Amino acid sequence: MSSETGDQQRTLHSQTRRLLSDGPTHTNRRTGSTGRIGSLLVATLTLAGCGSLTTPKPKDPEALAEYNEANDKFEPMNRKMYNLSMTVDKYTLKPVAKAYVWAVPRPVRSSLANMAQTMNEPVVFFNDVGAGKPRRAGDAFVRWCINMTAGVGGLIDVAKYAGYPHHDNDAGLTLATWGVPSGPYLFLPMMGPSSVRDGIGYGIDTGLMPLNYVPRGYGLLTFNWAYNIVNTINSRADRIDDLDNLEKDALDPYATIRSAYQQQRKALADSIKNDHRATVPDWYN
Repeated sequence: MSSETGDQQRTLHSQTRRLLSDGPTHTNRRTGSTGRIGSLLVATLTLAGCGSLTTPKPKDPEALAEYNEANDKFEPMNRKMYNLSMTVDKYTLKPVAKAYVWAVPRPVRSSLANMAQTMNEPVVFFNDVGAGKPRRAGDAFVRWCINMTAGVGGLIDVAKYAGYPHHDNDAGLTLATWGVPSGPYLFLPMMGPSSVRDGIGYGIDTGLMPLNYVPRGYGLLTFNWAYNIVNTINSRADRIDDLDNLEKDALDPYATIRSAYQQQRKALADSIKNDHRATVPDWYN
């Protein structure tokens, strides 16, 4: 492999990692509505009931090793879901995202991304508790308190400058830290790469998201809808170039996304599992 080819592959892999960061190709997956969970269940049941859409195990040892590494027994169906999602995105969400980038200045888009991250901190907090990581849970709680107050409702990530950078966690990762296997890889329509374990995690995270319990009246329900719509568009807008470059440069974008997603999820789960910091911050001692 030439140095130039290696650099191109590393650049492509980095772009794919950025594309998958915070999800979710996943567009605000942790704050999805029950409709998204419904589509997940329908897709999963469809996959389970379509034996002809699974890839049979190869007998050749080398091919079997690749098959096991990919962990994609539903690949025929997953590729159909990938192609469907990319087609729908091309004619709906992508044009809207491009118009959004043209109309909304970058500082405003960054502030909205900060707000979405702050609104998701309770989900991170509860999952840190569930993973048995009190220090991480404390960091998430402090981040939420600082950004909701000094950060003007989360629009400014003040906590990062105060020494509390954001960290990821969700129910799928929490289950992974307790040794729950991922199950087969899934590509969910309009939601992106996932697995059986992460699919279950979507449902748990939806139950942990405070915004999903806003009462009717006082404009809060309208805010919840507006928040989800704007966050979906904002997330897609941040990944326009990465997804375009992936589709242009990767020999097999589907396989590239699958590999990057699986590596990223494993790395995140390992980082949580290996976080053995003291419960209280150093400055408290």
